[in-house]
Amino acid sequence: MRLDQLAGAGRAPTLPLDLSLADGAGTASLRLERWLRVLPGRRYVGVGDWRGRRVLAKLLVGARAARQFQRERDGARLLADQGLATPVLLADGLAEGQGGWLLFDYLDQAESLDAAWRAVADDVPLSDAQQAVIGEALGAVARLHARGLWQADLHLDNLLRRDGVVYLIDGGAVQAETPGQPLSRERVLDNLGVFFAQLPPRLEPYLEDLLVHYLLVNAEHALPLELLLQRVARVRRWRLRDYLDKVGRDCSLFSARIGAFGLRVVSRDQVDALAPLLQAPDPALERGELFKTGGTASVARVEGDGRSLLLKRYNVKSPLHWLKRCWRPSRAWHSWREGHRLRLLGIATPRPLAVLERRVCWLRGRAYLITDYLPGQDILARFRPYLSADGPLPTDAELAALDRLFAALIRERISHGDLKGHNLLWEDDREGGRWSLIDLDAMRQHRSPRRFARAYARDRARFLRNWPEDSALHRLLDARIPTTGDGPEGPTPA
Repeated sequence: MRLDQLAGAGRAPTLPLDLSLADGAGTASLRLERWLRVLPGRRYVGVGDWRGRRVLAKLLVGARAARQFQRERDGARLLADQGLATPVLLADGLAEGQGGWLLFDYLDQAESLDAAWRAVADDVPLSDAQQAVIGEALGAVARLHARGLWQADLHLDNLLRRDGVVYLIDGGAVQAETPGQPLSRERVLDNLGVFFAQLPPRLEPYLEDLLVHYLLVNAEHALPLELLLQRVARVRRWRLRDYLDKVGRDCSLFSARIGAFGLRVVSRDQVDALAPLLQAPDPALERGELFKTGGTASVARVEGDGRSLLLKRYNVKSPLHWLKRCWRPSRAWHSWREGHRLRLLGIATPRPLAVLERRVCWLRGRAYLITDYLPGQDILARFRPYLSADGPLPTDAELAALDRLFAALIRERISHGDLKGHNLLWEDDREGGRWSLIDLDAMRQHRSPRRFARAYARDRARFLRNWPEDSALHRLLDARIPTTGDGPEGPTPA
């Protein structure tokens, strides 16, 4: 196959694939065996064999191929010229009318720091294991900045670890101020803001401690914590807007089909697994274990791809109900979007997997939401033993998890809208447990602190009504849960 033919090969070109490429030593065949990332019609990244050597191949096609090729090659050379650990660029080329290609030495058995972080992300903040991963990353970033470079797309997946060495990858995002001289303080703050904004917000109180790992390697500038926190907040606002835009369009994360006669958005890694369920959601709902039926919604646990899922159907009760709802975004869509919002902000909720709307000339009818199924107890069942006058009180882990949940809601200015006990589920994790929010139909992130304070007060009151006012449990929770929604500035909602 020729390089330009990749542009029409779709999202998953058939493997193995042989490409004929020419470099200074002549023409040779690149045999691709595995795709790592595909942006159809633009970029194909895979692992293969070139002249008997294992390589990582970046293949660039389409109208912007030449410009992107130049960026990738210049960035890779900047890293290498400044003596930074980065995979060796073995060969590259740009063919007129076809596209560009870069072949890097493939780092066998390397682990991305993103994978290392995911393995410890649920530890108690800031665990030794978490600090080790972030410390390695900040050490690599500090070395980058000390040589006058920064990476615009700085995240843990662009750092690979092998044999104790952290390698910088993705030269296309590497930029230079003055190569060989330390980066200016403003650039350092901006780039560290990008880095820290991608860590869970619950780590923010430890940011000053984490900065020590950076300063031990590059102490060129004093880095005022207040200025850094401003950068972090700004990037978090941008990331939230960008991510919520992606949940409604076809991209590398989501498969989306949206039109006048239907909407279907699925997490891309779930497309094949959920295909049978999305083809016939109503029969699956009827076969499943029903938790709620009739009224405005039907909810059931269903089986899909050998695991339990939660399927929620939003019903149309009558022609009048349809007239009220058909022109607005469905409650399934709202829950889909808000579920992704919560997860990006580090607030526990079942992972949204797919959303489906029936439409006729853009007018919405029935809608469906599929999420992971959580088997945990709701807070009413979990706290039932604590209602007895002479019985025990909730454990420290359960109360601490509630503290974290309400602190996060205040920090992000989020109101749930219906904090009845059935909508908080207990999950066991490495922190000792956490409360997960479900039923997000009425959830909202507020721009106005005043409006949030009113909505939060309603949430708090509804939460406390789950237990009798004269019970010791009610008094304990009333005393423990913050009484005001006034809190730190949260991100501006998208």
